[in-house]
Amino acid sequence: MRKEVKVQILDSISAQLQEYPNFYITDISGLDAEQTSKLRRECFERGILLSVVKNTLFSKGIDAMGKEDAAAVKAALEGPTAIMYTKVANAPAKLIKKMQDDGMEKPVLKAAYLVESGAYVGPEHLNTLVNIKSREEMIADIVLMLQQAAGQKIAGILKTMEEKKSEE
Repeated sequence: MRKEVKVQILDSISAQLQEYPNFYITDISGLDAEQTSKLRRECFERGILLSVVKNTLFSKGIDAMGKEDAAAVKAALEGPTAIMYTKVANAPAKLIKKMQDDGMEKPVLKAAYLVESGAYVGPEHLNTLVNIKSREEMIADIVLMLQQAAGQKIAGILKTMEEKKSEE
């Protein structure tokens, strides 16, 4: 590969890493055309960018990020590698889990880097990554707690008003 092409690819990787703060390193080798098409479609629907990369170029892209904790995932850059870039931290983990639950052996998680929580190396972290709440899920939980608290407060006020009314 010519140096100019490598520079262009490295620039593209760096741009993806800036746009998408979280990424998963996966192995999708051995998928047939139908399975690959299904994976790409599912990624598109979930806002995940799927890209096959050369390990050495992606390693250089990680170095260019300048984040020391991201370097831990470089150990997973062996063999065939596909990167799932995402803005929603747990989206690729949920997709990988769903596909495995549907009977597909691949994709397999090799490593992940989440900007909020750091590096995860190895497929044993898949369930942990699935259970990480996205920003939207955390906001929904907070709204629900506020609604419940407000509901309890209103119920307390109504009860007090009812008691005062019955005393009169």
